Amino acid sequence: MALIVQKFGGTSVGSVERIAAVAERVSRFRERGDDVVVVVSAMSGETNRLLALGRDVARETEAPPRELDALVATGEQVSSALLAIALNTRGVPARSLLGHQIRLRTDGAHTKARIQTIDDRPLREVIDAGQVAVVAGFQGTDASGNITTLGRGGSDTTAVALAAALGADLCEIYTDVEGVFTTDPRICESARKVDRISYEEMLELASLGAKVLQIRSVEMAMKHGVTVHVRSSFKNTEGTLVTKEDESLEAIVVAGIALDRDVAKVTIRGVTDEPGLAATVFEALAEAQISVDMIIQNVSAGSRTDLTFTVTRGDLEATRPIAEGALGERQRGAIGFDENLVKVSIVGLGMRSHAGVASKMFRILAAERINIEAISTSEIKVSCLISDERGPDAVRALHEGFGLANPGNPG
Repeated sequence: MALIVQKFGGTSVGSVERIAAVAERVSRFRERGDDVVVVVSAMSGETNRLLALGRDVARETEAPPRELDALVATGEQVSSALLAIALNTRGVPARSLLGHQIRLRTDGAHTKARIQTIDDRPLREVIDAGQVAVVAGFQGTDASGNITTLGRGGSDTTAVALAAALGADLCEIYTDVEGVFTTDPRICESARKVDRISYEEMLELASLGAKVLQIRSVEMAMKHGVTVHVRSSFKNTEGTLVTKEDESLEAIVVAGIALDRDVAKVTIRGVTDEPGLAATVFEALAEAQISVDMIIQNVSAGSRTDLTFTVTRGDLEATRPIAEGALGERQRGAIGFDENLVKVSIVGLGMRSHAGVASKMFRILAAERINIEAISTSEIKVSCLISDERGPDAVRALHEGFGLANPGNPG
């Protein structure tokens, strides 16, 4: 007997038929003697529908974040109740539970709250009573009892957090893909599903645009040592285990290729090279809640410097006045913007112990006559900014060049 936390996303519970299929799957785990806690997202499209209603009612004003949380949290309430009903009709005792009922406490940052504590006693009471706990994901309550939500993909975080709190044997994330692939199969036909991947690699891939797992859920799994199994809710095949690194994972130089299309480049040219310039610009961006990714500074002759950084395309327009204001009139720099770029990255634990990986990446791109506009690296990642029209070409060339189509090739 094992204790398993299973999370089902919006497409997995997107219709009455899909909810019935989930109930059948959960029933099979119960039949073999496992205790199961299920976390569900809202039905596919429901969160967007609720947000649209909120915007329509608010009209020209901005809806209060507290009320938006109260509104969108109802989506998970519906799907959790429906799944509990479906399980009970199949002879599987089940009880739906909302965020406040499992005492999932968060901070007060509405629409993007972070989990602070979980009281596992209400869940254990349900499990000990022989019932399946069907938990509404994505939601909790703050210290004042207000409903809060965890941001997009927050149900993944709920599931991993519950697995950690309960000491579960496994956390299964059911989605509309079969697992984690070496790259996007829609771009590269030779992309293949990997059996295992480390927390660190998954975290890098998630931050680079891979939509399989939400970043905070991977961070939490790594922090608490929760093994995560990413698998399809539409098939019974094994998926991908996200787990701690070991020697077998470290032997693979490059585990995956990521393509991030949500990139815009900002370049401040010819500003005075003086202490505090970068701090002034990035502090202003931080105050506006604008996240910065790649940062490159080049000092040229005559005590002038060029400063380049990237933001998401959605933040580009807000970045322009902030950057100009931070420079002030005494700076003669010109600010350039470019959103016709993408970021292609290679990720792998083996980069720590293998020399020449970055140079091999650059040679592969050069052979395809793909120009690199900026480069950033970490211990297990190399990223390049390139033109958006060459993004798919770069992914396919790198996937082939590092031998990722062949599961026996270490790259």
